[in-house]
This record gives sequence, structure tokens and C-alpha cells, in this order.
Amino acid sequence: MTSILVVDDERSMRDFLKILLKKEGYEVETAPGGQQALEFLHKQPFDLVISDIRMDGMSGLELLSGVKELHPALPVVMITAFASPDDAVFAMKNGAFDYISKPFNVDEIKSVICSATSKSRQSDAAKFISAEFPEIIGESREIIKIFEMIQRIAVTPANVLIYGESGTGKELVAQAIHRHSNVASQDFIPITCSAIPEELMESELFGHIKGAFTGAISDKQGLFQLANNGTAFLDEIGELTPIIQTKLLRVLQEREVKPVGSVKIESVNVRIIAATNKILEEEIMAGRFREDLFYRLAVVPLRVPPLRERKGDVPLLVDFFLKKYSKLFGKEIQEISSYAMEVLMNYDFPGNVRELENIIERGVALESSNIILPESLTLSSFRFENSAGNSMVPSPFQVVANKEELFNRGLEEVIAETEKRFLTAALEESGNSKMKAAELLRISFRSLRYKVKKYAIG
Repeated sequence: MTSILVVDDERSMRDFLKILLKKEGYEVETAPGGQQALEFLHKQPFDLVISDIRMDGMSGLELLSGVKELHPALPVVMITAFASPDDAVFAMKNGAFDYISKPFNVDEIKSVICSATSKSRQSDAAKFISAEFPEIIGESREIIKIFEMIQRIAVTPANVLIYGESGTGKELVAQAIHRHSNVASQDFIPITCSAIPEELMESELFGHIKGAFTGAISDKQGLFQLANNGTAFLDEIGELTPIIQTKLLRVLQEREVKPVGSVKIESVNVRIIAATNKILEEEIMAGRFREDLFYRLAVVPLRVPPLRERKGDVPLLVDFFLKKYSKLFGKEIQEISSYAMEVLMNYDFPGNVRELENIIERGVALESSNIILPESLTLSSFRFENSAGNSMVPSPFQVVANKEELFNRGLEEVIAETEKRFLTAALEESGNSKMKAAELLRISFRSLRYKVKKYAIG
């Protein structure tokens, strides 16, 4: 049974929520204040905490901080009066799942609690399944789907074609498929097709014998011989020339290779995983990629989403890279400021996870304090564009003309103005539809509503 801890210094409110939630089938415990709530959380597990923001003694915001220290993944829903929208926005920025406004709408309470407890269960399931894939950092719904697909296809010998933009981690996915396969004890041999000169590609893939060409001073095994009984990973498969595509097709069809210069044919038993950042269907239409080869490779197609489609994984990735580079550089940086994290969450990462890693590595190298601040982040210039492709808002750091202006105005003011510009631009683009504006900005409708109220926009 889902268990909920209700925290409020008003007994009538605690009793009301307890009766309401028990009728909905939840197990409910109540606490009259933040300290008592933390004591409960030390003793027993809960699936959700509901807390008033304004309470005597420990405030709801202080309790939120305490809950996140004890149980970072435990969802917390805050209760707020109409008079305190700033507190609600602050709570959301600091880890609250959502907030409920007074006076209460019972249906709204039910909806928020249902979403929060559902997310809690999904988070537990995500942690369980992601533990099986330590090489891939993420617990978002998009990544969990990748994990589930890997588990289903790894034990089969089917060839896999992995789609994804550069920097999304396609090779990590390929390695995970191999590690969970029936040939995990055999070799995983990768090759990047675009990194090898055309005249050497045939030899790299199929091998050659001594004297086959100038410089062939001894016999050499190719990718498929080296990966025999294991897995061959061909990255950037869309870069292969038509001649090599034809020879690769024979390997897939006949399971045999002929080294360059040899008359002998060698049998191979290889599971092939290929990857590309191109849309091969378009390459086929343009006559640059063989259709029959495509179907041989894409027995199981698998798309790795770009980082902008799984923003929920950004904090996890940031934490991982912070620890990695703090240790590497001999620094004690284990934290990123909320403002710096907000900058990252509003960035689209055209270079995906690889770019995020580079940003954090550089930030750790440049930072002189024990926390990553926004000024230590160096992002590629990015633009928020309307449907016509015209720039509406430049890089957030262009809100100020220079460093001196930034220091004179203060970081909070500059970030607030940047946020206001993005909100205004999104509302203009969406025809003042808050729902569409929230989708454009990739934030929740509730978050947008309170930000609009906070900055008195519209």
C-alpha cells in the first residue's frame, strides 16, 4: 500500500487530508511539524511527503531540504497559500515535485498525489533496472526504454542498428548489448568507419595476406576474424563506400570473408551491431546506401534519444561527471549551484552527453571554490528560435554586455531577466497559450504559471 506522510501545524488540515487520502486507499501518517516528520522518515519508509510551506518552528522549505538529504528521490508536494507564489517557485527549484494551492480543489489534490506516487514507483523501478547498466547513466523514461530493449534483444543473435546523434552514447549501448548477450565472454571489437582511409577499409574489415599490397609485410586479421564468435561494432556505418557495402553484405548473407589478396574463404560467426547518426532511409533514397544491406543490419533498430529529450537525466550525469573530474583533478568539488544547474537545464546540448561531460570537465578545471557556479560553465552559443527560424532570445549570458555589468547587477537579477525573456518569447510564439509555452520551454504548466505570476508577464 502506498504510504504518505502529511505534515502541517494545523490539526484540522492534517485530519482533513488523512480522511481524504485514506478514502482513496492510501496509508497515511501525520506530523505536526518538520522535526517530527524527519523523525518519522528516519524510522520508516514513505512513498510521498505532503507538507505545508508556512509552519511554526521548522518551515516546509527547511523540511524539504532535510527530506532531500535523507531520501533524494522521495517526492515532496508542498501546500502553499495564494499569497506565497515565490515560496512555491523556490520549492520547485529545490526539488519539490509539485505544490497544491489553498483553498484546495479535491480533484487537483488527487491528481497531484497520483502523479507523485506514480513517479516514486517508476523511480524505484528505474533504479532497479539501471543498476544492470552501470555504463549508461540515466533513469528517465526514455533511457529505461533503452534498458528494456537491450534486455530483450541482447540474448538473441539478431543484428542491431543503433540510431542517434553524435555524442548520445551509441557505443555504450552497443557494449551493454554485448555484455548482456550469450557471447559476453567473447571479444567486442569496435571500428569507426569514418576514421579509416578508403584504401585501407577493406583490409581493416576483412584482413589481408602478406604481399597483398605495398606495405602488407605480414598476414593480418580483419575486424570479423578478430570478433569471431563475439560482437563486431561498426560505428558510423553510413560512411562506408558502395564497394565496401557490397562486400559487407556478403559477410552478412554468407557468414564468410575473403582476406585481401587471398583465394581462401574463411567462415565467421559474428554478431554485428552498427551505429549511425545519419538517417539511412534518406541515404537509400539518395543512392548512397544499399537497401538490402540496410535490412540486413536493421533487424532490430534502436534509437538513442538526444540529451534534450531526456533532461531529467542531466542532474545524474552532472553528479557523475563532477565526481569523475574532481577525483581526476584532485579537487573537492562535489556540488553544483542551483543557478548553474538551471542554466544547464535550459540548454539544449547540441553535442549531447559528450558536450555535457566537456562542460563539467572544464568547469571543474576552472572552478576555484568547492561548488560549480554559472560563471565556470562555458556553453556553446545557442538560440531560442520561433517557427520562422528567427532568433528570439540569444544566449542567456548576452543579457549583460560584459562581466562588469554582471557583477554590478548581480547574478540573481541577470538570471531573472534571462528567465523573463524566455517566458515572454515563448508566450509570444505560442499566441499567449500557457500550455504551448510550457511545452516550448520544456517545463511543467504549473511551473510556467507561477513564473508568469512571479514576473507579472502579460
